[in-house]
Amino acid sequence: MGGEAGSAAAVGAEGRVKSLGLVFEDERKGCYSSGETVAGHVLLEAAAPLTLSALRLEAQGRATAAWGQGSGAAPAASSEVEYLNVRLSLREPPAGEGVILLPPGKHEFPFRFQLPSEPLVTSFTGKYGGIEYCVRAILERPKVPEQSVRRELQVVSRVDVNTPALLTPVLKTQEKMVGCWFFTSGPVSLSAKIERKGYCNGEAIPIYAEIENCSSRLIVPKAAIFQTQTYLASGKTKTIRHMVANVRGNHIASGSTDTWNGKTLKIPPVTPSILDCCIIRVDYSLAVYIHIPGAKKLMLELPLVIGTVPYSGFGSRNSSVASQFSVDMSWLTLTLPEQPEAPPNYVDVVSEEEFSRHTPLYPQPPSCLEEACYPMFACIQEFRFQPPPLYSEVDPHPSDVEETQPVSFIL
Repeated sequence: MGGEAGSAAAVGAEGRVKSLGLVFEDERKGCYSSGETVAGHVLLEAAAPLTLSALRLEAQGRATAAWGQGSGAAPAASSEVEYLNVRLSLREPPAGEGVILLPPGKHEFPFRFQLPSEPLVTSFTGKYGGIEYCVRAILERPKVPEQSVRRELQVVSRVDVNTPALLTPVLKTQEKMVGCWFFTSGPVSLSAKIERKGYCNGEAIPIYAEIENCSSRLIVPKAAIFQTQTYLASGKTKTIRHMVANVRGNHIASGSTDTWNGKTLKIPPVTPSILDCCIIRVDYSLAVYIHIPGAKKLMLELPLVIGTVPYSGFGSRNSSVASQFSVDMSWLTLTLPEQPEAPPNYVDVVSEEEFSRHTPLYPQPPSCLEEACYPMFACIQEFRFQPPPLYSEVDPHPSDVEETQPVSFIL
């Protein structure tokens, strides 16, 4: 702070530059992506006539990884990769002239440049390195140290979770025998599944798990999201792993089972996955594990990708389900005839042997007429195998009682 104040006092003593600033065209825009345009103004206020050698703009972006101390001031391990290098001249002397004379007052110098179309790595700051983008305006004056102003540029790489690779479910199963040597108490089995591999910040991950406790101990199921940072420099590697969110289940007694039918774990605001940088990598995983007293915990780690384009719900998974449904229903068009056929006569589907077996012969009484004195069972058997009567909307036997009976509705 003391050095910055001394520099400002020296500039004030010259009575030349009152302020130097840099603003973006859209200050509400939080981040940029590959191919987008960055625009803004450099603001310069002069207290008196100002002589300039040049006013230029630089946009730079690079990933750096370093740690340890070498023999000198340089770190023992370091590496660097450049992603952005843009240089613009905002004001330069005319041909044949070495300086520019600006009148006192406020001056604005617009700038505009486009980020590279190839994917840029997401901005990141970690313990052993980071990925940083910035825009800097540099003011050069004769016989005076250059003065600059710097603004950080947040860049986010596009990671779409709707890609087929990130929409596939992830499932793992593992079993652990609790105890040591011949003092075993029984196995503990764990099966865990998530519906897809890709999620975004703020989403809640439904976890499906089945836990079976055949041991003699009281166990506790848990789940957590872990972030793993990997740095590579001078052929050496540094890894940092920490938990960013967790959830806890209920205790499971000996001989009992428990099921997580979509237990949710919300993703906090974290850096999206960084998978395309050769010296810095940020990975995530969902760990479902069992805490077993007196034994090493049983853990399943499911790979997880934190993206930037949210799940739309209309990915390839839904389309495959729809196509499967259409295939499953296609058999209807192959079996249904164009015009329905009439049902067969009951007599046609019954053999003569069965018909004769269910039709006993009864002798007719000599004193009765043939039609009036036929046994009742024989009448039933006669109509047993006959087709039903034809349907008609007109009652062939109307009843006067039904027609004249009043009808009422209870409201």
